[in-house]
Amino acid sequence: MKFAFVFPGQGSQAVGMGQELAERFASAKAVLDEVDAALGQDLSGLMANGPIEELTLTENAQPALMAASLAVMAVLKSEFDVDVNAAEFVAGHSLGEYSALAAAGALSISDAAKLLKLRGQAMQKAVPVGEGTMAALLGADEDLAAQAVAAGAQAGVCAIANDNAPGQIVISGSVAAIDAAIARAGELGLKKAMKLPVSAPFHCPMMQPAADAMAEALAAATIKAPVVPVVANVTARPTDDVETIRRQLVEQVTGRVRWRESVLWMVEEAGVATLAEAGSGKVLTTMLKRTTKDADGVALNSADDLEAFAAALKENA
Repeated sequence: MKFAFVFPGQGSQAVGMGQELAERFASAKAVLDEVDAALGQDLSGLMANGPIEELTLTENAQPALMAASLAVMAVLKSEFDVDVNAAEFVAGHSLGEYSALAAAGALSISDAAKLLKLRGQAMQKAVPVGEGTMAALLGADEDLAAQAVAAGAQAGVCAIANDNAPGQIVISGSVAAIDAAIARAGELGLKKAMKLPVSAPFHCPMMQPAADAMAEALAAATIKAPVVPVVANVTARPTDDVETIRRQLVEQVTGRVRWRESVLWMVEEAGVATLAEAGSGKVLTTMLKRTTKDADGVALNSADDLEAFAAALKENA
């Protein structure tokens, strides 16, 4: 069975994520302990006990989601003998790309945690609170979203931030520009256009200060060739070239997350039959159902999930 591991992004965080695995399996606890040590922070305690408001802060949510994802991967390997090498590809949504790279051995868990902490802080600092925002355009295709963005751009910075799934596009920019884009979306007859409860306008040119900070950090980071190709957010195509990965992680801060295109490429062009979502929740699995009927999605959160997935792989070997 051809499958890919995919890793969720911000918005999938939940109090308690990763805890069942950490309590039952030493391999999962070791991942959380390594992240805590790298950050000098009791992040695993925050993951276990909340409060959700603190866990949701960008600088905490990003490394925490990576930790939950890598705990899943560690248990899959230690308890069920499923290694990342069995996958055709790995891919991650926004911060999930760092989880994907760590899972594929391109980044150490410690380095991924430090980079994500910095990324979260830099993205938060890039734009003063209240100056930027994001909005979801429900029912929009790329053409309708582009028309709304063009109207918004007359009032300020406005860009497509996430092409998540058919009918689910997120735009990002200055408050005035997003307001104008939402108004235009209404005129275009879109089902719904609504602002999102975010603290910054991610994945648009307003994030350039954060991209500059990440460029400096990534230039100094140790990155190895991943053991399986990583499908990049900014191109929706795979790469295993270290310098390309380094460059694309910088571009990703201001660039579009091409998730719909990434999924369709893996399924339609590369023949992937299953996307296994490793980490917290099932946001990517839900998006997959909206995107294609030619692949199955499975969310890997609990030990039972992992056992069933490992059994399915053996059955279809």
